[in-house]
Amino acid sequence: MLKTSAQQNLSLPMTKRERLLLQSLIDYSQVQSLPEIWSVVANKFGDTVALRDPHGKPEVVLTYTQLYQQMKQFAGGLQALGITAGEHISLISDNFPRWFVADQGMMMAGAVNAVRSSQAEREEVLYILAHSGSTVLVVENLQTLKKLRGGIDDLPIKLVILLSDEAPPEDSLKVLNFSQLMKMGSQHQLEPVQQNRDTLATLIYTSGTTGKPKGVMLTHGNLMHQVANLGILVQPQPGDMVLSILPTWHVLERSAEYFLLSQGCTQIYTNLRSIKGDLKKYKPQYIVAVPRLLESIYEGVQKQFREQPENKQRLVNNLLGISEKYVKARRISQGLDLNNLNPSLWEKMTASIQASALLPLHILADKLVYQKVKQATGGKIKQMISGGGALAKHIDTFFEIVGVDVLVGYGLTETSPVTHARRYWQNLRGSSGKPIPGTEAKIVNPETRQELPSGEKGLVLLRGPQIMSGYYQNPEATAKAIDREGWFDSGDLGWVTPQNDLTLTGRAKDTIVLTNGENIEPQPIEDACLRSPYIDQIMLVGQDCKSLGALIVPNLDALAQWTASQNLELCLDLGDANLTQTDAQKINLENKIIQDLFRQELNREVKNRPGYRPDDRIGPFKLILEPFSIENGTMSQTLKIKRHVVMDRDRHIIDKMFA
Repeated sequence: MLKTSAQQNLSLPMTKRERLLLQSLIDYSQVQSLPEIWSVVANKFGDTVALRDPHGKPEVVLTYTQLYQQMKQFAGGLQALGITAGEHISLISDNFPRWFVADQGMMMAGAVNAVRSSQAEREEVLYILAHSGSTVLVVENLQTLKKLRGGIDDLPIKLVILLSDEAPPEDSLKVLNFSQLMKMGSQHQLEPVQQNRDTLATLIYTSGTTGKPKGVMLTHGNLMHQVANLGILVQPQPGDMVLSILPTWHVLERSAEYFLLSQGCTQIYTNLRSIKGDLKKYKPQYIVAVPRLLESIYEGVQKQFREQPENKQRLVNNLLGISEKYVKARRISQGLDLNNLNPSLWEKMTASIQASALLPLHILADKLVYQKVKQATGGKIKQMISGGGALAKHIDTFFEIVGVDVLVGYGLTETSPVTHARRYWQNLRGSSGKPIPGTEAKIVNPETRQELPSGEKGLVLLRGPQIMSGYYQNPEATAKAIDREGWFDSGDLGWVTPQNDLTLTGRAKDTIVLTNGENIEPQPIEDACLRSPYIDQIMLVGQDCKSLGALIVPNLDALAQWTASQNLELCLDLGDANLTQTDAQKINLENKIIQDLFRQELNREVKNRPGYRPDDRIGPFKLILEPFSIENGTMSQTLKIKRHVVMDRDRHIIDKMFA
């Protein structure tokens, strides 16, 4: 008898292994609020370094004792200034230790913080200040305050605090710098604030794909659920190094930091410019990443491969091919192949024999090639945690080949965020893993909301202690997102395996509907296209068109090497340069030779992807030189392409493609 998703996917009891893993860590299951954590870790790990910012000027190093003391001083300073429990404070800053001090100092004083990047658009930040009802503004530095000044005159802001030690400006507003606030806190007796799991802790505003951003209300209980249960995924030891590169105010990085620091880890702040050196210098055990970061590491390795002599390139490619066959055979033998979840005994035996035969060559490849790749990550990685988007299958397979365990998780801002994650002992590549304790999931028909049988694709609904209490001052949006039974509409499409692993297939609102009525999920096709060395970024388009189209950012380094091998000189001018019959023909990205190369790449990668259908074929495409990025507003802080922004920006290009 076929089980329904409701029978299959509701919250299951923890396995014996999961219970033992949680028992090996500090137990926070009965802790009511986040600030209670820090007295525990200060007593246990007082002299262990908690936060290190090697790129600060000067470098900042805080032990757990010092971190706890600074949190209390920050909280005491707020209380001395008359800030009361439940008051709303906007924290507008990016990654550095004082962000963490301020975040937890506010909560220790009983305040609720509304957080956002100091790099966010001015109008967006001003909207958050107004909508959140903040009475205090905490900013990274004077530059951030200057950006907002003038826009806050009509808001009920009574106090501004700088997280820098810059001299406060003469202003009609009361402005204190960090040192001044901390001095006030050192002279004030901190008054304990009673908080429980239902107490509102923070407001995190969504990026607002349509309309204004919504304020996600997360309680202490939401966040403490993450702290108490993420230990089934990774088991950090005191002093383990963690590289912090994602926006510290973002819910994925934030919950991960709370959990890892609750277990006595040392957090190292890094950035995109410094991460390569910091990986080698600090040799971290853990990195919390988004797919784009893993893609950049992969591309860096591929670039090094391409720079080798041709004979070495052939050797490396042959070894990678052998290892790919090995890991795929190993998956089948272990029942961890997403495309063959129930292999027969004969298939398991055949795969096991094949894996055994390929193992010696895989070990040789590890010694010759993969150990060097692992050294580029520091050589001590226990696990990389990836979230914030789907990880392309070839990236997943590459890290499996080189022996770096990537644990993909799933969730949203509204779910604090983790609801599902892969386990290191049962790492089903291509999936988002099993529910974490207390979490329920079910798959329903997007139109009728009727539950679907196990294995069928539909809309993912979620329920559990990590689900937000609602959208701030927006009961209509809350009612639309969470039904009367507490099920949260994720907006994601997916299916669940018989072993209870969630597999995502795309966003319901990202679905491209062609004129023939066919629904296309762009993400899997885009991931397949990224296997091409000549494609750096890609976004599919084609809503209400006869076929799919694509905007492609080419990998200019790989393309330049290809044109050189073809005795062509790459011209990056997008004018109408013509081919000449010379030994070094000048071409541009619009030229037929380049267009034919990308057509060949698209056709091959799309056709070779699992589940290929004729409607998946990409018709017109356009090569663009400007990458999708945070700086130009086309990528989110977690490096996901903002499809609606690109559609608006490049509407003329898209229309011309399909004309």
